[in-house]
Amino acid sequence: MKERATFARMGAIAATVGSAVGLGNIWRFPYEAGQNGGGAFILVYILCVALLGIPVMLSEFVIGRSTHKNMKGALLQLSPGSRVYLFTYVCILGAVVTLGFYSVVCGWVLEYLLRACVGGMSGHTPQEYSAIFGGFVSSPWRCVLWTLLFLGVNFWVLRHGIKRGIERTSGIMMPLLFLLLLVFCVNSLLLPGSMKGVEFLFSPDFSQLTWKGVVDAMGQAFMSLTLGISGLVTYSSYFHDDAPLARDACVIATLDTLVAVLAGVMIFPAVFSFGMEPAAGPKLIFEILPSIFQQMPGGYVWAVLFFVLLLFASLTSTISLSEIPITFLVEERNMSRGRAIGWTAFAALLIAIPSALSFNVLSDVTLWDMNLFDLFNYAASNVFMLLGGLFTAVYVGWFLDRRIIAEQLTNRGRLNTHVQTYTIVCLRYVAPVAVVLIFLYCVGLI
Repeated sequence: MKERATFARMGAIAATVGSAVGLGNIWRFPYEAGQNGGGAFILVYILCVALLGIPVMLSEFVIGRSTHKNMKGALLQLSPGSRVYLFTYVCILGAVVTLGFYSVVCGWVLEYLLRACVGGMSGHTPQEYSAIFGGFVSSPWRCVLWTLLFLGVNFWVLRHGIKRGIERTSGIMMPLLFLLLLVFCVNSLLLPGSMKGVEFLFSPDFSQLTWKGVVDAMGQAFMSLTLGISGLVTYSSYFHDDAPLARDACVIATLDTLVAVLAGVMIFPAVFSFGMEPAAGPKLIFEILPSIFQQMPGGYVWAVLFFVLLLFASLTSTISLSEIPITFLVEERNMSRGRAIGWTAFAALLIAIPSALSFNVLSDVTLWDMNLFDLFNYAASNVFMLLGGLFTAVYVGWFLDRRIIAEQLTNRGRLNTHVQTYTIVCLRYVAPVAVVLIFLYCVGLI
């Protein structure tokens, strides 16, 4: 039997941080903060990461590292004779749906990176940038082409396997991502009037924070850390047995949160410096920031670097999403890695192509007042991730043998045991209640 690959210690952290860090941090987090009171939203978000994100992350780590198997194989080993393994198929479906709609936005990043490289991000008014974005997403062939190109790059990396593909790519891209973020932050802070953006970001205004903002912060914590769809189960199954899970989870959550906050530092000082609207919403990156770049010294360079940054963040996340079904097919269906990648790519296209066309030829196709892209986005973040987070929290907190949890969190008694009590309390009581509240809010029952 072929020996299973294992991440090196720093490779494991780089890959898992890469899985967590993505467009959710750099695209979604800033506009969520902008719409929900800036600093107040950030404080609630950090609290959600501590009480929900890290414990649920640890529950996935325990399942994956204790068995060194994919989600189904792990549940079959941990709970023989039960049918809890069936939840694996919900996780795989969630991963494919997320990968499909997410790749469309990643395709937008490629389009804008090309525009930036050829100088197409200068000489326009904010209204013209809005028209440019609208014209792009209304073009069926362009949206589909860029989505296909991005998925092609994604699966090309995955063909190189765990060590030479995922670990090596993450090890290169994550340091570069942090470096680019820091360069952007310094440049943004040197702009005139930038301190207004800093004040907005770090001076909490709780009068602007509604219960919707609190729920958004909880949902953002799940989406940002990619919890609930077994991605971290899959990655942790490649961890060494001596890796300190609690410490690594804290490092990963801290770095993920740091990227999100740095994205805010990068964006909001510039937004305030040039008199833009901080609550601009999802169009902040594709319509507002280009008009800022052209007013900055060296705007061409900043535009190119920014979309390179987004591309790195996009790719590390889609790699982890893709690895969920690939590992399942290799280990549970005895497929070659190449064939498993082919089937995963086919499944992703079944979601990605309709999502890309939902802004043009399929714009009249709606369900629950949402086009297909919005529907898949909603299902991924508000259904699959929440259900998966609830499942792993309840399963590990209430049903998994406590000796297994203790062995994994303390490395068989060699590490501090306090984290075990904290994790169990959060998984049993805090996380399930919070997830149920988020879900009830999302479906409009509260």
